[in-house]
Amino acid sequence: MRRSRAGTRPDVDERFMERALALAARGLGRTSPNPPVGAVFVRDGQIVGEGFHRQAGGPHAEIVALRQAGARAHGADLYVTLEPCAHHGRTPPCAAALAPLGLRRVVVAMRDPNPRVRGRGLRMLRAAGARVSVGQGAGAAEKLVAGHRSVVERGRPWTVLKLGTSLDGRIGTASGRSRWITGPRARRRGQELRGMADAILVGARTVRADDPHLTCRIPGRRQPVRVVVAGVHPGLPDRAHVLRDGLAPTWVVVPRGASRAATAKLRRQGVEVIEIGEDARRVAFGPLARTLAARGITRLLIEGGGQVAAAALRARIVDEVAIFLAPMLIGADGVAAIGPLALRSLARAVHVDDLRVERVGPDLLVCAHVRHAR
Repeated sequence: MRRSRAGTRPDVDERFMERALALAARGLGRTSPNPPVGAVFVRDGQIVGEGFHRQAGGPHAEIVALRQAGARAHGADLYVTLEPCAHHGRTPPCAAALAPLGLRRVVVAMRDPNPRVRGRGLRMLRAAGARVSVGQGAGAAEKLVAGHRSVVERGRPWTVLKLGTSLDGRIGTASGRSRWITGPRARRRGQELRGMADAILVGARTVRADDPHLTCRIPGRRQPVRVVVAGVHPGLPDRAHVLRDGLAPTWVVVPRGASRAATAKLRRQGVEVIEIGEDARRVAFGPLARTLAARGITRLLIEGGGQVAAAALRARIVDEVAIFLAPMLIGADGVAAIGPLALRSLARAVHVDDLRVERVGPDLLVCAHVRHAR
């Protein structure tokens, strides 16, 4: 079997990095504002310790794996999905804890884009005598830390727009009825998307019309923050689930011209009211995204309705779409999944790349990356 110049077999590196990536994925939706990371210690071809970052403020993946490996980590190989941190945050730097172990090799999927790290962790490990290689599993690692990278490099969360529509792009009938357009399996996949998000965003109209819980029903998952975008009259029904169920935090976002009496009532009902001051009449989605990032939100899931979807697309903050298509037609008098975009030409349309389609029960799931017009 072919060996690399470092004396290791490429398929072995791939196998152990795949394990580290699988561990890292278990942290999605749990670690904000930190990225999800997985780590595996290997000695004599066997895993002797492994772990993932479970929550911000808790031990990082490398430390969890090190505690499991104990003395067996000395002289071992380490596979980690993101460059070990080299700065003091809520926990001590991982690279400093790893340096005395006499590690033989450290295989890293990708460098950390955080300027406080960005190569410093790799240099510390090389200085300690470890052979460090970067790039194994980089594609999968970059998807896992897309939220972290987006906040670091763009100052806003990685944002997914999720829609459940008829084949002709409607999310409700003319009377507003929308339950249920998609089937049970599609709704379960929607729960998985919620489980990977730090926050779920909807418009106040959706809360008034559908009274959603906006929670993740997957056992063991951290509940995402519920973000409700409202207008100058931001009142919500007193018995709305997002106000009274206590299952997750609720933030109501309003423009600076919002009714003071209504916002005071919302605060008395236990929600946090966030004012976005760019426009007195409506919430501007660019500043909203930056505000959410400053509050620790790295992965945002937008679930509607149509006006909210259009506002997010016009603000160019949507990175991916996940559209569930049900085998039905509702007609032009139904509620559009995406509101007006005011396009003057097809060249200004929102195009998508990397299109993936799969069957989810009777429905189709279409996922793609968004490519906004320049």
